[in-house]
Amino acid sequence: MEPVLMIGTLCLLLAYWAIRGAFYLPGLREAKLPPGPPSLPFIGNLNLIPRAGIHLQFTKWAKDYGPVFSLKIGHGTMVVLTSAIHAIQLLDKRALHYSNRPPSYIVGHLVFGGDHPMFMDADERWKLRRKLYFQLLQESRCNKDHISLIEAEASQLVRDICLEPGSLMYHPGRYSNSITMSLVFGVRTPRYDTPHYLALQKIMTELSALGEIGATPPVDLLSVLKYIPQRLWGNWRTRAALLRKSIIDLHSPLVDQVLQRREMIGQSNSFLDGVFDQQEKLELTRNEIDVMCGNLLEGGTDTMATTILTFCQAMAIHPEIQQEAHKQMDSVLSDSTPPSWSDYDQLPQVAMIVKELLRWRPPAPGAFPHALAKDDEIDGMRIPAGSTVVLNIWGLHHDPTRYPNPSAYTPSRFSHQTAPASVYANAGDPDKRDHFGYGAGRRICPGIHLAERALFLAVAKLLWAFEIRPMRDGEGNEVGIDVGPATGYRDGFLNQCKGFEVDVRVRSERRREALMKAAGEAEVEVFSRYG
Repeated sequence: MEPVLMIGTLCLLLAYWAIRGAFYLPGLREAKLPPGPPSLPFIGNLNLIPRAGIHLQFTKWAKDYGPVFSLKIGHGTMVVLTSAIHAIQLLDKRALHYSNRPPSYIVGHLVFGGDHPMFMDADERWKLRRKLYFQLLQESRCNKDHISLIEAEASQLVRDICLEPGSLMYHPGRYSNSITMSLVFGVRTPRYDTPHYLALQKIMTELSALGEIGATPPVDLLSVLKYIPQRLWGNWRTRAALLRKSIIDLHSPLVDQVLQRREMIGQSNSFLDGVFDQQEKLELTRNEIDVMCGNLLEGGTDTMATTILTFCQAMAIHPEIQQEAHKQMDSVLSDSTPPSWSDYDQLPQVAMIVKELLRWRPPAPGAFPHALAKDDEIDGMRIPAGSTVVLNIWGLHHDPTRYPNPSAYTPSRFSHQTAPASVYANAGDPDKRDHFGYGAGRRICPGIHLAERALFLAVAKLLWAFEIRPMRDGEGNEVGIDVGPATGYRDGFLNQCKGFEVDVRVRSERRREALMKAAGEAEVEVFSRYG
């Protein structure tokens, strides 16, 4: 940092804090706040926030300070929940006050122009988008309109892995992205190297990097930092502008393609067609439409993909669980009949495997933070209005009082909760909730019904078709798979698997013939409807 600029920056900060300090000393924990690690004047606990694995640190602090603890981030307050009881009591039962979002100047404003639903408060704009999403993703539409597409894409997923097992890391992402693309735009993702999918992957990587703690100045907590030259902090404004351009370059042609299709052959059943059918009443701007569609792509691609990859890891590591699932599946289905959604009730082992994946390695271990709209109190502790409230899904899912031996992958722990997660999502009794992989409260994932079907079908068809084993080296020794929470997954908002290899073998030639036939039928009967 240049000396003159450094001195100027320090003077600006000192002047800012001197004015504020005349009234109170920011950074210190106020009376009656939930307990937490000792804080320092001005910065609070900012010096203790790790740049990697923040959900793991949250879980350590929960053991030290309890299931509801607080952090001081500058003059702001963050409250972390690591308890099912408190999550339901606050985020579900008091959802009216816990459904806003913390400010997000860099990503929410600079990148998405203030139009991204994930960063909106629970106001009328957000409610409109939630309503539109519900029209697409409600359970009845998933069962009536979408299930044939999901079944078909799952059939291609199995064929892709059969033909290209060395590209296992890429096939689940294609699968989940193609489902979402087809529903939103009416356009498929036929291969993992399809240009729009590759573009989305680059965007998600940069979005995760830009949102990483320390990568950008904490302008939402200390607004004066907006005026410090950006070159002193990783050229964050330029990076945000370039990311915004990449997003526009991806979304705009897709939206234009739908408009052109409507002019040529009329409307279809895609989400975007439904929006355009209501546009006279909705009066959405082009950026609002682009970002709203992009939100579905972002939320519907990597979360499902990483869960399917985690499944492959778990089966290779736990052959006894895989064998038990094979045994049940073989008692229900022949080796010429792949599973379908209608087999759900007869395959509880598959349901338990999926639930345990979402508990053991939740794709979003820290969820997306909420913001409190008005002062509140819990167990005699004060939570001030404007506080950032984080649901520590990782810590909650690894609470030994709720899930005995939580570090072990044990699907049988859900033997009494085999219905889809949506059945338990609104349970007011914490003991009746299976897991929190989809979040909680009004901000719970709107795609829960779609995701449950896509994950069940992917896992069921993979189990039916394959035996997944550890890879072996040239000397016949098993090659280990790193599933360590701190070492086996990429850091960031999503808990994504690092690269790994497994040995995927078709269970019989009849199954190979059947899976190839199912994929061929999917191309003719389903994929022909999409671009």
